Amino acid sequence: MKRSKIKNRSLAMLALSLVLILSACGSNQGGQGNSKATANTGSGGNQTAAEQSDKLKISVSFYPMYEFTTNVAGDLAEVQSLVPNGIEPHDWEPTPQDMKRIEDSDVMVYNGAGMESWLDQVLAAVNNEKLVKIEASHGIEIMEGEEHDHEAEHDHEAEHEHAAEHEHEEEAHDHDADEHAGHEHEGGETGDTHNHDHDHGGLDPHVWLSPALAIQQVRNIEAGLSEAAPQYKEQFKSNADAYVAKLEKLDQEFKDSLQNVKRKDFITQHAAFGYLAKQYGLTQIPIAGLSPDQEPSAADMAEIVQFAKEHQVRTIFFETLASSKVADTIAKEIAAKTDVLNPIEGLTDEDIAAGLDYLGIMRKNLEALKLALNE
Repeated sequence: MKRSKIKNRSLAMLALSLVLILSACGSNQGGQGNSKATANTGSGGNQTAAEQSDKLKISVSFYPMYEFTTNVAGDLAEVQSLVPNGIEPHDWEPTPQDMKRIEDSDVMVYNGAGMESWLDQVLAAVNNEKLVKIEASHGIEIMEGEEHDHEAEHDHEAEHEHAAEHEHEEEAHDHDADEHAGHEHEGGETGDTHNHDHDHGGLDPHVWLSPALAIQQVRNIEAGLSEAAPQYKEQFKSNADAYVAKLEKLDQEFKDSLQNVKRKDFITQHAAFGYLAKQYGLTQIPIAGLSPDQEPSAADMAEIVQFAKEHQVRTIFFETLASSKVADTIAKEIAAKTDVLNPIEGLTDEDIAAGLDYLGIMRKNLEALKLALNE
């Protein structure tokens, strides 16, 4: 809780800084910031952004939202990601300059489901009533985060042995989940994420790692951009259709490759692959929780080692943008190897140099899973 309070105070200071920045901009520019081209949100005869300027200005939260948005918007928008390449988005916090960038945008695209824990305070601070807010995970059934449930499909007795240990944690998760269930996401409204911090309030936001759910996110973005610039609705649909066709092909590749694998469970350092596992009939065994910087306890480590030995696991997955120390330790203990399973929360320099994007990285993930699940 201390970390959460510190982060909330930090965001409050950022909000205050933004107010001061915007006040200065307003006095120097004669209110120009409020009269810029903005999207029509259905209020009478206002001009849309695309009618007043060549391109929509779109801010997105982090890489997957950038990938999906640029493929839908095509050359009709300037899209900029708030979280830079190579930065772990769970730990990122906006600067006053980032908040000003959102203020000057026509559209803000974000994942939702608690991924952007800073979102509500930032959007409350920006002065842009015309900003179209697109929650890419709108309408998707959000899963509870998988926290140390290593034996759920294999050993129910072990689950009961750990029930008392995690009782307080589960109560906290249930409380946050109840709060999330009551939040409104219609008409551009955002859910309350002030308690979601790095553990996302017990909810799993990693929906983009299922190609089938990525398709829904792309369609949500298409709908939002069509609201922002309705005269380009057909172009947005055409762009989205072309990209969805690629995602459908990717989805079929996952189905074909994973339906007959020898084993169905895989061990991963970060509990980011729950939606992917559910979609393709697999079981994710996370070493730690939803946040990649979460350190497992000695008991958690021992449990994973025991599971790996009993089920003859030969690969321990770690990820980019986070330390592989824990995965390396477990792999050494059981004489296994390590490999990358990428949650695609941001591109590395190596990814960029190799020309990789969401589709390319997902195919690398698929190859890694095929090898591990057929050992």
